[in-house]
Amino acid sequence: MRPPILSVENLSVHFRVDISDRLFRHDYRTVRAVDRVGFELTAGETLGIVGESGCGKSTLARAILGLVKPTSGRVCWLGENLSVMDEAQLRDKRRQLQMIFQDPFGSLDPRMTVGQIVGEPLKNFYPSMSRIQVSERVSGMLKMVGLSPELINRYPHEFSGGQAQRIGIARALVINPRLVVCDEPVSALDVSVQAQIINLLKDLQKKLQLSLIFIAHDLSVVRHVSDRVLVMYLGRIMEIAERERIYATPAHPYTRALIDSVPIPDPETERRRTRRSLGGEPPSPTSPPSGCVFRTRCPFAIERCAQVEPPLEELADGNRVACIRHAEIASLIAESGSGQ
Repeated sequence: MRPPILSVENLSVHFRVDISDRLFRHDYRTVRAVDRVGFELTAGETLGIVGESGCGKSTLARAILGLVKPTSGRVCWLGENLSVMDEAQLRDKRRQLQMIFQDPFGSLDPRMTVGQIVGEPLKNFYPSMSRIQVSERVSGMLKMVGLSPELINRYPHEFSGGQAQRIGIARALVINPRLVVCDEPVSALDVSVQAQIINLLKDLQKKLQLSLIFIAHDLSVVRHVSDRVLVMYLGRIMEIAERERIYATPAHPYTRALIDSVPIPDPETERRRTRRSLGGEPPSPTSPPSGCVFRTRCPFAIERCAQVEPPLEELADGNRVACIRHAEIASLIAESGSGQ
């Protein structure tokens, strides 16, 4: 077991939302965007974080990088607590912590050339570098992500979505970070381009010895890039497990539903398999259900699920799951013959 380089301990991010009626009442609610989340990441590892839209994935990513102030809990990088650092201290740590954003065009300044965009982190963190050194480093980084250095004087609008995302990747990696948070980096791209970007990230991870946090709502995407998978629902962790284990024997009903929602390329297999569809809509984050937050959509929920908030329990096979009925559910599915 390698020691973790990143430790997230009991992290919560809450927002106060004004739901006042303009004429008759004044009221506020608390949105628990991230609620008591904890995990560890080792050097060279990729942790996939999945869940439906609004489950808190992006807020968690921003809290880890210090872009959002945590309400409680700790984010420790190489043993140092980032949550208590001031802006100057965080700035120094951000040399090792970078982010790739979801919208490639929205994250690139349209007024800057490719060379200026990719070279900006070098000027911010290494102001002593000469113009020639910056230019050489930018050209080398563009080659590494599959772009020609001859494009250095072009603007973002002259590129396709996949090329623009490669520019974003080059900008994140040009200062040699150790951890890169990928916030749904392929969700805005065509399927064929998604595969190219995922393969590029995997190759760069090996070459540069990176650790990755890869956020997505599509389990089929996360499966190809992650070593472990963390499943979130309404700000809380439902399950954490190694990639193959979570796909072969998912312990939480929500994980099973997410896996079932992924289509199988073989039409015959797709027609034969039994789907456990996930019905209904997620409850409002301003008034989450009591007990298990997933119980209002869970086909296996019983009265006790409304009374007991399930802890994140570690199982014998290494999985960690937040469900008080996980053993019973596994037995029921095995008996019915409708497993994976």
